[in-house]
Amino acid sequence: MRVIVRYLATEALTASLFVFTALMTLFALFDLINELDSLGKGTYGFWQILVYVTLSVPGHLYELLPVAALIGTLVALSRMVENSEFTIMLVSGLSMRRIAVYLMLIGLLFTALTFAFGEIVAPASERYAEQMKLKATNALVAQAFRSGLWVRDDRNFINVREVTPDGALRDVNVYTFDDHFRLQRIYRAASGEFLHDNVWKLKQIDETRFTPAGITVAHYPENQWQSVLTPSIMNVLLVAPEKMSALNLWEYIQHLHANRQPSKRYEIALWSKLIYPFAAPVMILLALPFAYHRPRAGSVSTRVFAGIMLGLGYHLFNRLFAYIGLLNDWPALMSAIVPTIGFLLLGIVLLKRVERQ
Repeated sequence: MRVIVRYLATEALTASLFVFTALMTLFALFDLINELDSLGKGTYGFWQILVYVTLSVPGHLYELLPVAALIGTLVALSRMVENSEFTIMLVSGLSMRRIAVYLMLIGLLFTALTFAFGEIVAPASERYAEQMKLKATNALVAQAFRSGLWVRDDRNFINVREVTPDGALRDVNVYTFDDHFRLQRIYRAASGEFLHDNVWKLKQIDETRFTPAGITVAHYPENQWQSVLTPSIMNVLLVAPEKMSALNLWEYIQHLHANRQPSKRYEIALWSKLIYPFAAPVMILLALPFAYHRPRAGSVSTRVFAGIMLGLGYHLFNRLFAYIGLLNDWPALMSAIVPTIGFLLLGIVLLKRVERQ
C-alpha cells in the first residue's frame, strides 16, 4: 500500500507542479501587462515593475494551489486510467473510497503549503509590493473618504488626511468628546511618526481646548501621542482583507469591535483564510470521479475539461458567495464555509455514482 500511495503522490504532485507553473506564468504575464500602464510614473520603471510582479507571485500561489491540485491530479489520474494502472489498483483490492482517502491525505500537503503562503509569505510580499509601488510613483495610500482616514478610539475621533507608504502620517486631527458627546478638544499636528507600541511622535501641534471658562489654544513643536492607531492597522489600507494574514485580520476585527464599528467583511475574510486551504483535498476528491472512466463512457478530454471547469467554478463561486453573504449580512462562518462544504458533498455524490457504475 505504501508503494501505491507513494506512486499516487508522486504522479499527482509532479502534474500539479507542472500545471501550477503554467498558471503562474500566465498570471504573471497578465500582471506585467497591467502594470505597464504605470510605467514612467515617478521612478516606477521596468525593473520596478518586474519586482512588483515577482512579489505578487506568492499571493497568486495561495489562490491557485487548490485549482492546480485539481487539474494536476485530474491529468495524472487520467493518464493512469489510460495506461490501465488505475484498473490494476482496483483489481489488486483497492476500492474507490480507499483511493479517495489516499488522495485527500495527499491533498493535506497542498493544504499546508496554501496555509503557509497565505499566512506568512503572501501578506508580507503583497504589503512590500504596494509600498514599493506607492513610493516609486510618489503616490499616497488610497482612502475611502475624500477627507482621509477616520478611526475611532474610545471618545476620540481621529482623522488622518494622508498616509505615506512608509506609514508616516500627515495632517492629523484628533477630536475628543466627553460622555455627553460635547467637543472638549481639537488636537492638530502637521505630521506623525510611529515610535513603539501605541506611541507616535507628532510635530507642529496646535491644541484647542473648549472649557466652561472659554477657549484656550496652545502650540507645541512636538509631543508624544498614544493612540489605538498602529502600523498594523495602517497595513489594512495597503492590502485587501482577503490578502491579509489571519492574525492581522483578528487584531483588526478586535479593534473594530472595541470601537463598535462594522467588521463583517473582515470576519468573512478571516474565516475564508482558515477554511480555504482545506479546499485542496476537496478539489482532489472531485478529480477522482472525473478522471476515472470506463470504455465507451464518453470522451476523456470532455470529462477532463468538465472537471477543470468545475474547479475554476469553485474558485469563482467561493468569492461570489462571500460577497453575497456580505450584502445579505449572513453569518461570516456560513459565508465562508458553504462553498467548500457544497463541493465536498458534490464530490462524495459523484464518487458514489462512479462506484455504482
